[in-house]
Amino acid sequence: MMRSLYTKIVVITLTIMLLSGLFAFIFSNMYYQQKLKPYNDEKNTNIALNIANYALNESDLERYLENVSALGYQLFIIDTAGNEQFFGDAFRSRELPSDTIDDVLNGEIYHGIAEFPQETFVTGFFANELSNTIGVPVRYQEEQYALFLRPNIKMLFNEIHIMFAWLLLFIIVLSVILVFISTKYVVKPLTELIEATQKLSEGDFSVELEINREDEIGDLAKSFTHMSKQLEKLDEMKNEFIGNISHDIQSPLSNIKGYSNLLASPSLTEKEKSIYIAVINNEINRLSDLTKQLLLLASLDRQENLLQKSNFLLSEQIKEVIYHYQWAIEEKNLMISYTLPESYVHGDPSLLYSVWENLLTNAIKYNKTYGSIDISIKEEKNFIAVRFQDTGIGMSEKSQARIFERFFREDVSRTATVKGSGLGLSIVHSIVTLHGGEVAVESEKDKGSTITIVLPKT
Repeated sequence: MMRSLYTKIVVITLTIMLLSGLFAFIFSNMYYQQKLKPYNDEKNTNIALNIANYALNESDLERYLENVSALGYQLFIIDTAGNEQFFGDAFRSRELPSDTIDDVLNGEIYHGIAEFPQETFVTGFFANELSNTIGVPVRYQEEQYALFLRPNIKMLFNEIHIMFAWLLLFIIVLSVILVFISTKYVVKPLTELIEATQKLSEGDFSVELEINREDEIGDLAKSFTHMSKQLEKLDEMKNEFIGNISHDIQSPLSNIKGYSNLLASPSLTEKEKSIYIAVINNEINRLSDLTKQLLLLASLDRQENLLQKSNFLLSEQIKEVIYHYQWAIEEKNLMISYTLPESYVHGDPSLLYSVWENLLTNAIKYNKTYGSIDISIKEEKNFIAVRFQDTGIGMSEKSQARIFERFFREDVSRTATVKGSGLGLSIVHSIVTLHGGEVAVESEKDKGSTITIVLPKT
């Protein structure tokens, strides 16, 4: 693929060079035909007329014309008797209509340069033909002559022709070499990116690209490196997710199996049976809650038209959540206080209910016995802030940076007796983000946590 891309870039670049040269030649030829040729004809006509005038004062016309040709001109002279002479370099073509010669002998001027055919790839300036000349009448010693003149391009520009030929050849060769080198420079990092992509597809996320360029390819390499790191992080999270979910499912299943076997014992008392059945029901509820949270998270990830927004009384919804968990608050001997002025918010009531439910259950689970929970609503012009503050076990700064990760739980040894999946705050963060809001966390170990939810009013 890269070899193909390399070839394509080389071919396209060389084609552009060739087409550019072709169009440049066509346009320069058009410029010569439209602008320079008339000027060149007029200039050489004046030179020919001056040569004809000076010839009147010369004693030896042949010697005079030889001197003129030595200055860089090709000359042809013919008299009325048909005697002709050439001076200077030979013409490539000596064809010239007899009518043209007769007209000049009769005193007319022949504008062969201006009238030279407009051929696409041959500019008249370089056509070494007798028809591509200026013809003027010459009167010398009572004899009538026709003098035809054109600049001797080979003589005037011979060294320049050679220099330009070598220069053009050098430019072409150097350009081709540089095209191959520069194309290699462009394609090489793409080859490295393909190799890195192949490694990535095989599960090797430790990809290091040594591409230090400040251009689009450099940006692509940086984006690729960032993507590989993110994929590596996602792979680690996936493995951690599988481990956590396996543990969180296996643990209640083991308990259900164990207590189910115990229930089969004929020696059990009715009280023991009731206890075992209660444990089994708790574990079933635990599995049910875990399944619901996983399904909710999956829906939040897909964002499948989840939001069913409406204006509802936020303060009443939070009071409803508190009422539903009053038994858990009393069971742990917690003191709850709240400041919930009448406030309306525009959002999805069902999803936001899950937010307050998760925050309250966390404040209860991770609180100390005889601790406290304070809930408040603060309404501003464009947003509403809901704050949950508890006196629980708190979190370290390191843990605060990870609390929204799925299945993450602060210091397992400290929370081993607290049942939970580690999905609650992840759900909270996803729902609040979906509403265009923010979650702020303040916490200190053994002193409690404060979580503030900021929601836009519209």
